[in-house]
Amino acid sequence: MTRPMKCVMRVFLTVFALAAIVGAGFYLRPVSYFNARTYLQEHFDGFENHSVKVEGYRMHYLAMGPASGPPVIFVHGLGGHAEDWWNVAPVLAKAGFRVYMPDLIGFGRSQQPADFSYSVRDQAAVIVGFMDALGVKQADLGGWSMGGWIVQLIASDHPERVSRLILIDSVGLNIKPAWDTELFTPTSPQQLDQLDALLMPDPPAIPAFMVRDILRISRRNAWVVKRALATMKTAQDVTDNLLPRLKMPVLIVWRSLDQIAPVDQAQIMHKLIPQSQLDLIPGCGHMVPLQCGAEMDSRVLQFVQ
Repeated sequence: MTRPMKCVMRVFLTVFALAAIVGAGFYLRPVSYFNARTYLQEHFDGFENHSVKVEGYRMHYLAMGPASGPPVIFVHGLGGHAEDWWNVAPVLAKAGFRVYMPDLIGFGRSQQPADFSYSVRDQAAVIVGFMDALGVKQADLGGWSMGGWIVQLIASDHPERVSRLILIDSVGLNIKPAWDTELFTPTSPQQLDQLDALLMPDPPAIPAFMVRDILRISRRNAWVVKRALATMKTAQDVTDNLLPRLKMPVLIVWRSLDQIAPVDQAQIMHKLIPQSQLDLIPGCGHMVPLQCGAEMDSRVLQFVQ
């Protein structure tokens, strides 16, 4: 074999070996690869990645929009992360708002301390501390699911910090879930299928190798989710008696097919908050910002403007 042919063969074998390593890595840890792609895409789409210390814990957050724009803070739900607001943030940022999307303590890329309670009350305190760390005196505050519960507490305890409140398929009322909360920490493909069916109508099929990796991550983070759920089940921080005291404008956005927080809960919240605006959107389930952002964006933008 000639020297040029040997060089070509070495290059071919090197490329083949790298491809095999990448392929094996993707098969074994597909979620890590999808996360890496997501983080790279954030950079190209104009999302800023930052971290800040809040109450001694490292808190990661995304930001988008002009630094001098009116601040809007979005809080994700149980098991969620800052990227849940990908479909919503660009619309507001384009309109001139400064949008902040924190990872709650224990979730996303924020610190996961063993000595934190993970209660909605303590997470609410963290969000207030987050605002202090960024020098944000007052902001429009939005929350989805458990994040909605968190922002309700902030609006009640610190009304001067919230100019407008947005509740998206929010929990927080003293209503016991009609579904099995253990599904939020699935340990089998069957439980994962049940959770997906609970979260969204007609969930897509997930390849077996991805299911295996999702369950691995679920097992790793289950203690955080279980601790948060345990504090919520005590009902000590429910907001039924707090909502009528709210004075700021409130937008309630809900999807008609939500099984986690059925639409009758939206009606109850609307009655408890006399000045609230209720926006019921047909179709879609609990995964509102991720799967139904287009229908929600215009309503949220109109409200904050």
